[in-house]
Amino acid sequence: MARKYIKDVKEGESAVLEGWVHEIRSLSKMQFILLRDSTGLVQCVVKDERLMKIVSELTLESVVEIEGHVNKANVKADLARKDVEVHVKEIKVLSKAETLPIQVNEKTITTELPNRLDFRYLDVRKPKVAAIFKIQSEIANSFREFFYKEGFIEIQTPAIIGTASEGGTELFEIKYFEKKAYLAQSPQLYKQMMACSMEKVFTVTPVWRAEKHNTTRHINEIRQMDIEVAFTNQESIMKYQEKVVQYIIKNVIEKCKKELEILGRSDLKVPKAIYLHYEDAIKKSGGKIGEDFTPEQERKLCEMYPGEIVFTHSWPTSLKVFYIMPRDEKASAKESCGFDSLYGGVEISSGGQRIHIPELLIQRIKAKELNPKDFKVYIDSFRFGAPPHSGWSIGLERLTQMICGLDNIKEATLFPRDRERITP
Repeated sequence: MARKYIKDVKEGESAVLEGWVHEIRSLSKMQFILLRDSTGLVQCVVKDERLMKIVSELTLESVVEIEGHVNKANVKADLARKDVEVHVKEIKVLSKAETLPIQVNEKTITTELPNRLDFRYLDVRKPKVAAIFKIQSEIANSFREFFYKEGFIEIQTPAIIGTASEGGTELFEIKYFEKKAYLAQSPQLYKQMMACSMEKVFTVTPVWRAEKHNTTRHINEIRQMDIEVAFTNQESIMKYQEKVVQYIIKNVIEKCKKELEILGRSDLKVPKAIYLHYEDAIKKSGGKIGEDFTPEQERKLCEMYPGEIVFTHSWPTSLKVFYIMPRDEKASAKESCGFDSLYGGVEISSGGQRIHIPELLIQRIKAKELNPKDFKVYIDSFRFGAPPHSGWSIGLERLTQMICGLDNIKEATLFPRDRERITP
């Protein structure tokens, strides 16, 4: 008899199930096993004395094969199927678990996050944690699906670079044979090159930033979902983001109902978009023109527009990276064609129109006190017919954190990397 998944078993049939022992309850004349696989949990009833002896020697998280008959039931166990239970005819122990270093079947997650991350491979067995990464999988798949439908080409950019992608010093230096190199802090320069040849490109890629922060919103290795599009400006590229975030959340709502329920996010709604000029936004949030938003001001803006995506556009050139186009293609312009977007109280993305004119790009690089020689290949790529183009990036973990309503981005990261953690 072929194995069946828990979600697929039906009343009245015999079935073979394989999974993990999530919980054991013993009464005088019977025992109950909550069996878990990747699709859910089901209550299994054991009455045979020979099988009860096997169950009495089982440990939590042991892997077993259970053969039994599926009966109609009214199960009250948390997270388990409520409509059926399995009356066990045979149990085979496939792998007996040793004493667990962290609890897997806790009803409410109380284990401290650092300890959970030490044993992440066990932590993800918890239905609540597994729900996060099932949703994250849907986010990444929906992102790809949307842009394939829009005629984009997926590209793969280097993880090892010879100079900073965005300037600054927040890079991880590595030894690359006889040369000095760095882990990529962004696919920025490469996706621009490709957009100037292939028009519409996207990538999902890891990036590394050597920033010495310790917040609930930052980690040092992240997955970025990036796009770059030729013949676009700040306004049209923001529309792409509005539509893809709405598409992602719509798919999560439709395809991850169970996971959202487990996480207490059944009230998730497809957001609308709000567009605010930077000066209006900074005033509304209580900040000063010419300054970046603080985390508190970002939260305040989002509270004004609950559940919506808030775009703050046309930022000062002084606050944006060197490759963001200044207004009217003038190096002296105080206003840029760059934007940020907020969702759930935090920034989820930044982007805008890029500079495609080599001489203007050199001026902006110098204005940021960087050396144009370090960006020669990048600058030269725009000397052979480069169209106006724009793009942005969204952090996969940050968007997951906001959609799932998590307190810490590390909860939305399978194996986080921060200042202290490089294992497991």
